[in-house]
Amino acid sequence: MNYEAMAVTVSDLNLYIKDKIAQDEALNAVVVKGEISNFKAHYTGHFYFTLKDDKSLIKCIMFKSYAERINFKPKDGMQVIVFGGVSVFERDGIYQIYVKAMQEQGIGDLYAKFEKLKQDLEKEGLFDENHKKKIPIMPKIIGVLSSKTGSVIKDIINVSTRRNPNCYIRLLPVPVQGPGAATEIAKGIKIMNENNLADVIILARGGGSLEDLWPFNEEIVARAIYGSNIPIISAVGHETDFTISDFVSDLRAPTPSAAAELANPDIFELQSKINSLKERARINLKKKIEVLNLKLNRLNNSRVFTNPMQNIENNYLRVDKYIKSLENSIKLKQKEAEKSFIEQITKLDALSPLKTLTRGYSIIEKNGQLIKSCNDINSGDEVQIKLFDGEKKANIL
Repeated sequence: MNYEAMAVTVSDLNLYIKDKIAQDEALNAVVVKGEISNFKAHYTGHFYFTLKDDKSLIKCIMFKSYAERINFKPKDGMQVIVFGGVSVFERDGIYQIYVKAMQEQGIGDLYAKFEKLKQDLEKEGLFDENHKKKIPIMPKIIGVLSSKTGSVIKDIINVSTRRNPNCYIRLLPVPVQGPGAATEIAKGIKIMNENNLADVIILARGGGSLEDLWPFNEEIVARAIYGSNIPIISAVGHETDFTISDFVSDLRAPTPSAAAELANPDIFELQSKINSLKERARINLKKKIEVLNLKLNRLNNSRVFTNPMQNIENNYLRVDKYIKSLENSIKLKQKEAEKSFIEQITKLDALSPLKTLTRGYSIIEKNGQLIKSCNDINSGDEVQIKLFDGEKKANIL
């Protein structure tokens, strides 16, 4: 076996494992409890530590943006509950938890609400794959529900116009955090549907804390997404952020820019593919014409085309020969049948009773019954005597 041909690089293997883990939704939002060990607060503001129990351990990292939000100082031996996602650090080939929140005791109210609503909606069927709608291949209008300011809408416009300059972006501004944001987001989805304002909707906002992203974890938004007739792409937060909207939507994008790429085909790439297909079709058509020309040349060299009457005459002679052969066969069969018929007639004539009478024999009958023995008649009986030239009656003495 050629193992060298089958081998992959270490980087390829680690990337493959990372992608597999990223596809597992259960690993993208985990709540884990354990004891902190080997804690290190890096000068960059990131936290590095190990979370362990009495049987196992797992490495953890908490980036500065999340670490700044906790209201206590983590230390070795502290029992905590962390919320985050599992991924692979490709360089070292290790998997670890990317922590977004940490509590000394239990889990916060928001996380509990998140988990409960997620479980309830999943049981109800709002996350079912068979309900998800396909994203249009070539949408003419892309609706965007997001803040009218900030980098999100700019990124979507830049990516969309670069990939497909003919696509129209229709922004319906909605608040993406704070009180009442969930109601406005749900209302925006309803307006888009009732007025048929887009072929596909991108629901987007940038990254933030769980509290910042909470409108996208509200039940009213989840049900609005589920009830939408227009396909919806959810692009909320960073790649490691997951919300209820991501699970309900027809497609989840890791970032708003990625959502624009998923919604817009690259028309230049499509044009290149079309040109390639046209060239293949031209080559195939040329080959087909060449094959047909070869067939035509063979036909032109055939006697059917060079001397068509000769072929007709030959066929006429062949048919005439078949007719004569058939007539001879019929005559021969007739003679054989006539001879057999005569032979059968001769045999029948030799066996005929009338033929026997011509040789001087007679037939005696009594009351229409043939007399074969003297015991069949008595004195005084009247009988009929048949000769070859007639009949006579007689009385037995």
